[in-house]
Amino acid sequence: MAITPTKKIWMDGEFVDWDKATVHVLTHTLHYGTGAFEGIRAYKTDKGLAIFRLEEHTKRLLNSCKILGMEVKYSLEDLVEATKETVRINDVPDGCYIRPLVYLGYGEMGVNPQPSPVNIAIAVWPWGAYLGDHGAANGVRMKISSWSRHSPNAMPTASKTVGGYVNSGLAKVEAINAGYDEAIMLGVDGRVSECTGENLFIVRDGYLVSPPPSEAGALRGVTLSSIHRIANDLGYEVHFESMRRDDLYLAEEAFLTGTAAEVVPIASVDDRIVGDGSPGPITLRVQGIYNQAVRGQLPQYESWLTRV
Repeated sequence: MAITPTKKIWMDGEFVDWDKATVHVLTHTLHYGTGAFEGIRAYKTDKGLAIFRLEEHTKRLLNSCKILGMEVKYSLEDLVEATKETVRINDVPDGCYIRPLVYLGYGEMGVNPQPSPVNIAIAVWPWGAYLGDHGAANGVRMKISSWSRHSPNAMPTASKTVGGYVNSGLAKVEAINAGYDEAIMLGVDGRVSECTGENLFIVRDGYLVSPPPSEAGALRGVTLSSIHRIANDLGYEVHFESMRRDDLYLAEEAFLTGTAAEVVPIASVDDRIVGDGSPGPITLRVQGIYNQAVRGQLPQYESWLTRV
């Protein structure tokens, strides 16, 4: 999905023209992958733009940096304000996707990241449905990837690490080239972990099940936690349990969650139809509440929104 340029990108405390927001070819992160990022969305509401769970995303960004040993010179409050100002200055009335990136810049070369400067950029741009409007409405076709999710002792899976997404990219390309929309990745123990950039849920016996992030090597998703609360508010139990691939085949319903993807029904896994192949009633209820919450239409979730 092509990026639509906006006006300015925030880089280390200054706003830079979109076309001039560049780095040196010997930027350390470009070669070795040590860096952290986030994906955040701002939505159009009746009271103007609102950023969804900005503070939680920013905390996770700083936690990712801590795990990677990257010392960030900006506080949580600094980055929250910088993000708000970046959205304001770019005039995106219908909402936008927000990409903060902490990276190691130009300075020294070699595997040791410590001598390189820590730089930060925040960019925003309009971005529609990550898996397409059709997928969000009707469900997507999933493939179990031949690529395993990282072992927590090979890559810090609690961090949104730049280099870690090579793993996701390989799985995504494999799925697309085979005619599917998205991939589901198993952990090194063969249990279900997550998708290439999303968490997932199944419905079994009327309750929701998701792999436990700390065991499955999955990222602890901000959208996942939002769906957990929404489901509970609707009266559904949510269990975090280890899952095999055949649990996906036998699910009554299934859906994936993520900031970019939002809430997307799963129509099939490895050509096994989930349920009757159409979005199930629990999926639709959860999806509907989420879509209202992010747009400021439900007062009980107002605390999730940062008004711009």
